[in-house]
Amino acid sequence: MDLDMLASQLLSASEAPMTSLPEKSACREVDGWIEQLMKCQKLPEEQVKKLCDKAKEVLSKESNVREVQCPVTVCGDIHGQMYDLLELFRIGGYPPDTNYLFLGDYVDRGYYSVEVISLLVALKVRYPDRVNILRGNHETRMTSQVYGFYDEVMAKYGNVKVWNLFMEVCDYMPITGLVAGKVFCMHGGLSPSIDTIDHIKTLDRIQEAPYEGPVNDFLWSDPEEIQGWGRSPRGAGHVFGSNITEVFLHSNDLSMVSRAHQAVNEGYEWCHDRQVVTTFSAPNYMYRLGNKAAIMQLDESVNTSFIQFDAAPRKEGQHAPSRLPDHMYNYF
Repeated sequence: MDLDMLASQLLSASEAPMTSLPEKSACREVDGWIEQLMKCQKLPEEQVKKLCDKAKEVLSKESNVREVQCPVTVCGDIHGQMYDLLELFRIGGYPPDTNYLFLGDYVDRGYYSVEVISLLVALKVRYPDRVNILRGNHETRMTSQVYGFYDEVMAKYGNVKVWNLFMEVCDYMPITGLVAGKVFCMHGGLSPSIDTIDHIKTLDRIQEAPYEGPVNDFLWSDPEEIQGWGRSPRGAGHVFGSNITEVFLHSNDLSMVSRAHQAVNEGYEWCHDRQVVTTFSAPNYMYRLGNKAAIMQLDESVNTSFIQFDAAPRKEGQHAPSRLPDHMYNYF
């Protein structure tokens, strides 16, 4: 589908009164940014500054546990794959018609991290009740300096200001989500420091993610076929077994854990007796893995269904480099 048509379809949905922005002129300004980004054209630095200021204002009002109602479409890692994000919207529907929950990792690896995070943040500002964005482990200064986003900003803007602006926005992103009071969502996994949802709400999240502790765990941890807790091979977070999941779900009257963080061949994967689901939304990850991507749909009764999709067809000039720098292939 032509990018101008994609932008037109998304903007036609913007006629619905789904925004907390009080001024029509402000809505028109954000709509203009969205239209430009939907064509994979980066915003000028001064517009990024205005966008990030608006985003921090919106995100600062949200809890550490972002409460989301059904129906909702849950999306995993995007990793700078802009044309695949546009394919996701083509398949899943455009905001505000579709209610979205993104589980983090918008930047790094791919060739269009600037455009991806700019678009998702702009959609969050425009439709704060219909677009929900959680923080991933790559939405941190420590990780994004190593795996591509920092270098991309330097190449596209010639300085680090835009990187700093978006890192400040990432500090404000909620760290977990709760869908219909039953599905607990995060980028990574559970934490040995946290037993209850109410405890999460008391954490101080508006800062660079700490090197250890519960915030770090929510961004980095993984489910494993073990019992109890274990040390993560990633060097951050923990691995946790099905008994940990079962106790946490029972204690908090939850039905399942929804997370991202791991590339899975079919785009989604169940574990822990179907109490944990991983959703991954970056097809052909790093332009070489050949995996499918998926989005998870939760209906009004919190029933799950999945839509799988392949990498979007590229036109001439839209391809990423045939190989990323070697250090970017390290798996995190």
